[in-house]
Amino acid sequence: MSLAQHDTHAQTAYLVIVGVSICHFLNDVMQSVLAASYPLLQAEFSLSFWQIGLMTFAFQVTASLLQPVVGMVTDRRPFPQSLPIGMGSTFFGLILLAQAQSYAALLGGAMLIGIGSAVFHPEASRVARLASGGRYGTAQSLFQVGGNFGTAAGPLLAAFIVVPMGRGSIAWFSVAALLGMVILWQVGAWYGRYRIANAGRKPAIRMRSLPRHRVTTAIIVLAVLVFTKNIYTASIGSYYTFFLIERFSLSAQEAQLMLFLFLGGAALGVVLGGPVGDRFGSLTVIWVSILGVLPFTLALPYVDLFWTAILSVIIGVVIASAFPAIVVFAQELVPGRVGMIAGLFFGFAFGMGGIAAAVLGVVADRYGIEFVYRLCSFLPLLGLLTVFLPRRKELWG
Repeated sequence: MSLAQHDTHAQTAYLVIVGVSICHFLNDVMQSVLAASYPLLQAEFSLSFWQIGLMTFAFQVTASLLQPVVGMVTDRRPFPQSLPIGMGSTFFGLILLAQAQSYAALLGGAMLIGIGSAVFHPEASRVARLASGGRYGTAQSLFQVGGNFGTAAGPLLAAFIVVPMGRGSIAWFSVAALLGMVILWQVGAWYGRYRIANAGRKPAIRMRSLPRHRVTTAIIVLAVLVFTKNIYTASIGSYYTFFLIERFSLSAQEAQLMLFLFLGGAALGVVLGGPVGDRFGSLTVIWVSILGVLPFTLALPYVDLFWTAILSVIIGVVIASAFPAIVVFAQELVPGRVGMIAGLFFGFAFGMGGIAAAVLGVVADRYGIEFVYRLCSFLPLLGLLTVFLPRRKELWG
């Protein structure tokens, strides 16, 4: 291959990563609009906290149950054009949410968006890895940061579009789903060409083969760490606006702006997590992220509004930096199962967040929203389980 051809292929691969990142942005904007619209839906349908939690549960558990299945199926039989099909499910979910006349219809719209995520995340994560050129952490960060920026932008869009213009304006976001389908059709075409060009080529596996029980233990520990992270982020995503309104008497728009600070910090954390993991190792990032956030989460329920804003950014940056490292670490532990691992961890993230949102809603109804944040502040202590993960010498020799 000539240098010019190599540059062309490298540029194409970079554009593919950017493409899936943009679609991750669009996908997660549409997802976060759902959660950011909760105060509006609560007022219109007279919802309790447990009903809000059940909506999050319907969305996230649908994605959780399907994502590992999608990953396992496409590991065996890749289906490049599944990406635009998944985005189509999100399109119909948004339309249903905008036109719903009952709580059951709201749940149906949330589940359709969950199905779209279930199809999108495993395959898009696989595409990012294939296009990475060996810089798996950086590619995973670029892919994930699109989602984080989308999650951060969702509350702002909800605050300035959905809240003042009403629930019907949710349908406008279906235009983003159509754009995502166009981009993902092109990504799927590249994916198909990549498979043909690399048919029969065996991937180079540099890691040592660990005993099965050691791999199983490591995957369980990583899953628990994702569980820890996502219970906390679920408490932020579903109930932070209510906490801020109750504690500081903020307006709905002001509370959404505070939520944006946390989600923007999380996006920055994802950007940093992958490249730092490529440089210093995924294990280092996991240690610092999960356990290092503890002092800040412990302080958050007790500080004033100014420090709440500062800590929101810090917690977002630190806690979010772990996820790219966790996904890459798990994919290296189980070579050849990229889709299954991506589906498992993205799905587990959604599922645990959904279960946590439902449970925390019940707790908030009974004990108050401030109690929820005092309780969740101790979750990062589970980061101590990182001690059971394989060390670099075990993995690389």
